[in-house]
Amino acid sequence: MTDEHPRGRRRGVGLRTLLASVVAAFCTLAVSLPAAATTAATTGAPPPRRLALPFPTGPHPVGKVSLHLVDTARPDPWRQGPIHRELMVSVFYPAARAAGRPQAPYMLPAAAAHFDRVTADDYLQLGVPTGRTDWAGVATHVALGAPVAPGRRGRLPVVLYSPGLGEPRTWGTTLVTDLASRGYAVVTVDHTYEAPEVQFPDGSLATMVPPGDPDAFIRKSLAVRVADIRFVLDRLRLLDGGHDPDADGQRLPKGLTGALDLSRVGMLGHSMGGSAAALAMDADHRITAGIDMDGNLTYVDGSPMPVARHGLDRPFLLLGKDGETDTGPGWQAFRAHTPGWTRQLTLRGSDHASTTDAEALLPQLHLSPPVQTAALGTLDPATAIRTSEAYVAAYFDHWLRGGSGRLLEGPSPRYPAMEFVD
Repeated sequence: MTDEHPRGRRRGVGLRTLLASVVAAFCTLAVSLPAAATTAATTGAPPPRRLALPFPTGPHPVGKVSLHLVDTARPDPWRQGPIHRELMVSVFYPAARAAGRPQAPYMLPAAAAHFDRVTADDYLQLGVPTGRTDWAGVATHVALGAPVAPGRRGRLPVVLYSPGLGEPRTWGTTLVTDLASRGYAVVTVDHTYEAPEVQFPDGSLATMVPPGDPDAFIRKSLAVRVADIRFVLDRLRLLDGGHDPDADGQRLPKGLTGALDLSRVGMLGHSMGGSAAALAMDADHRITAGIDMDGNLTYVDGSPMPVARHGLDRPFLLLGKDGETDTGPGWQAFRAHTPGWTRQLTLRGSDHASTTDAEALLPQLHLSPPVQTAALGTLDPATAIRTSEAYVAAYFDHWLRGGSGRLLEGPSPRYPAMEFVD
């Protein structure tokens, strides 16, 4: 499954068609997966390629800690029986120093093996041959457990990140790492059993449930995501108050307790994660600013989501891909009904995956031009990354830090690929 937008072999395919193909392909998940992809030693193929994410552009090195959160007040909605809802989240933050710290892994081993065998091609349809990429070994430029840098402007504003459907939370690492390097605490969330793969500290792996009816699945998924986000915010408040929210008692990085400013909370998401950002803001006024990156605000049956019917009273940015898209009806309704600040931007020459790590990683795999263009569009990858980072940072700087917001007022000659939609 990819997400709620056309990212299959042919762009313009609706979510209903996409999810139908996922139902047919779900048998891939039902079988036992091997511990790892077939190796070069047994096939004679080249060894898996080592990839690297771009270095973040902010003044701070970046640290990371992953937390195992258990909601004892909520049964897991995707499983039968009294099983508590469990999530894995990662907190990215400006680090005081990174020297001597191990690099944070991009994916854990079991999750990486599943991503390689199932998610990359069956869900995201990236056209990446199995066994060609060392997903666990992608260089992240993030220090595991590094101490938190004291905030030059006080405590750290918090930004939540929700990935697209069929995407792990790691698939937004380029963007969230850059934001953390500029002085934010960014919390990425895997929505268990709807995420393609979630590896827990004991090594167990939770994979996506069968979606069933597409419209019902999307509605349930979004409702669960909103509940997940509200729970994560509750746990962050505990963390900031001096309590360790990790279910396994993991030691927190030095300086993280008390570093978060939960009066300044934003949220962004890609595809269905962008839809979730709008719905979570509508449900929880602790979130004061949000960004939807190419996520629908209509359900599969074409009806508008509640937030599209009445809009938001807080700032919200719509950042879309170029060309034909199925976001139009929901976005138009949202803008028409929103009394608060809103803008719609289009990244010229981009495609649906351009604001994810696909933009940084796929060009390193030397795929054929048609395959790469189908995933990323025609915009130069470095330009796509630099432009997205600049506008996301400018948006949160303005609404969470009181920055000028000049970049949000109209087209900029520094970023000609970003188009303002009337």
